Amino acid sequence: MNPEHAKKIARELHVSEKQVYVTAQLMDDGSTIPFIARYRKEATGSLDEVVLGAVRDRLHQLQELDKRREAIVKSLEERELLTEELSKQLMAAETIAVLEDIYLPFKPKRRTRATIARERGLQPLADLIMKQEEVDLLKEAANFIAVEKGVETAEDALQGARDIIAEHTSEDQVARATIRELFTARGLIKTKVIGVKAEEAIKYKDYFDWEEPINKVPSHRLLAMMRGEKEAFLMLHIRPDDKEALGLLENHFVTNGTAASEQVHMALVDGYKRLLSPSMENEIRSTSKKHADEEAVRVFAENLRQLLLAPPLGQKRVMAIDPGFRTGCKVVCLDSQGKLLQNTTIFPHEPHSKQKESADIIRNLCDRYQIEMIAVGNGTAGRETESFIRTVQLPGDCAVVMVSENGASVYSASEVAREEFPDYDVTVRGAVSIGRRLMDPLAELVKIEPKSIGVGQYQHDVDQKLLKERLDQVVEICVNKVGVELNTASKQLLSYVSGLGPKRAQSIVDCRDEQGPFGSRAELKKVSGLGKKAFEQAAGFLRIRDGANPLDASAVHPESYCIVEQMARDLNCSVRDLMQDETVRSQIDLNDYVSTTVGLPTLNDIMMELVKPGRDPRETFKQFSFAEGIGAIEDLKNGMKLPGIVTNITNFGAFVDIGVHQDGLVHISELSDRFVKDPADVIKLHQQVTVTVLTVDSARKRISLSMKQK
Repeated sequence: MNPEHAKKIARELHVSEKQVYVTAQLMDDGSTIPFIARYRKEATGSLDEVVLGAVRDRLHQLQELDKRREAIVKSLEERELLTEELSKQLMAAETIAVLEDIYLPFKPKRRTRATIARERGLQPLADLIMKQEEVDLLKEAANFIAVEKGVETAEDALQGARDIIAEHTSEDQVARATIRELFTARGLIKTKVIGVKAEEAIKYKDYFDWEEPINKVPSHRLLAMMRGEKEAFLMLHIRPDDKEALGLLENHFVTNGTAASEQVHMALVDGYKRLLSPSMENEIRSTSKKHADEEAVRVFAENLRQLLLAPPLGQKRVMAIDPGFRTGCKVVCLDSQGKLLQNTTIFPHEPHSKQKESADIIRNLCDRYQIEMIAVGNGTAGRETESFIRTVQLPGDCAVVMVSENGASVYSASEVAREEFPDYDVTVRGAVSIGRRLMDPLAELVKIEPKSIGVGQYQHDVDQKLLKERLDQVVEICVNKVGVELNTASKQLLSYVSGLGPKRAQSIVDCRDEQGPFGSRAELKKVSGLGKKAFEQAAGFLRIRDGANPLDASAVHPESYCIVEQMARDLNCSVRDLMQDETVRSQIDLNDYVSTTVGLPTLNDIMMELVKPGRDPRETFKQFSFAEGIGAIEDLKNGMKLPGIVTNITNFGAFVDIGVHQDGLVHISELSDRFVKDPADVIKLHQQVTVTVLTVDSARKRISLSMKQK
């Protein structure tokens, strides 16, 4: 690893160089972030997943910078253009932008006005003008007339010289740095509607004539404006004041008031408008878009994290209903493991209105399969179906809960769903997904492409490679944080376990199907393609309930079993006794087990696992119900106070489902009585809240809500 990289990363992230070195080494050796965060705390100084990810990402950026630097040096060497001074400049460059500025004058380029002028022998005239001395320019320019080269007059010669100066000044490193700073600090983003499309572009009405500083525009607004431009509804430009920019360039290049200086001024105006300004605008567009993408992806990733870690109902017998009007409501019954037991269709709504028959079916199924909870999808006919189910005299304490359908249709039509349920249509698969995501959101949602789950903003406008990488990382962290039941997990869930991936996950499932359930973690070693390293990375995150070794049900890594066994021997008891008896555990002094490789962080983790083996870090499930009698946007009145559940969080506020088919928006200014900088500071996904209806726009299907108490 480059020592300078380690120093830089350590300084930026406020960690030690040793922590950076160790992290990089572990990653190079094939260790995953979840594994390092959980099982290598002594080595990294207990760095968490966020910091570990930042080290990895920054190291990758610096390595990419080095690669580009090497490519530039090689290009210059091959063309015999690399000088000692130029080499020093390239080595000192700390950003891609600076590196490219240094390289720009030497970069092979297409035939430009400046190269044509040089071909016509006008470089000496350009050099003379740049000296800005008192000379007779017309007389000097006349010496360069060459009709055969296309220079017919002295003015032709001066124009060619200005073309050379325009390119030279536009490629000057100091000038570019100065104008870049101006674009960044004082650039304005301006949008205007394309006149003939004003009616068609109504959704972009806010941006028909918009202007604001580029360094102040929030990510969601920039992405909205760029989408409007991409759809050819808006014209968009990012520029500072032209006079201010030209003033800075003149301060740098114009030295006096000679006739030559006037030629330099003319060249600067042309070069700025034709070359430098478009170049800087493209660069600031790219930079601003990148920052907006990163912020949008960050928000999406945090929402996804919260969604995946939503409280599970757990192993309960569930009836799930995918509602519908004309085509009926698809009903499925699942056992406590999520296995499909029965499916049928009821028609309680118009145009069929078979309510008595539907109620009888629901009661019979609840009795037959001892249903403990009914999950109703929140899509079309969701509230109507929920209301109907609540009129049915259900047995025992069977409860009804609404479940988000986001992504269920994507799953039902996917290859994963077809493989799971080859003999059932998409409606049955969708209903199963609704039921299973109530039982265990994490286990079910990993089967759906993350960006299809519906908790992001502008997910189709951001860098798709970045989005996929970050969301996959979130899924991986969440899966490993919770842990996975080895003998019941789907191959999709297993594929996110540290060290596995799709191929090894499939091999585990194949082995499980052929030879029966795994009796111990150690048996994983017999799985084809799962070597020593993969076992090391995966084993601690896989659980085996009711196995011969009770530690297999915990997050204690097999490499640490010997520590627990030694504790048990020291206390003359079994490992199982150690896990079950607090009085026995209280006799343990962890300092007795500290070694050169195992410190107190790992030992404390082990003790926590002995108390609650394989504990689920997710919160306990809480039942939620919408307000009675509120099922459509027309039922809403200003001032109503209603229960709701947070479905999406953005930089500008939070969307809340209040049971009317259309989520309402709690603007950031209405989230709290105090000032809120980031909605995520005061609200969580799936949080149950009470909101006040502010305004209702039925025509545009917009609901404004408030969470203020005063």
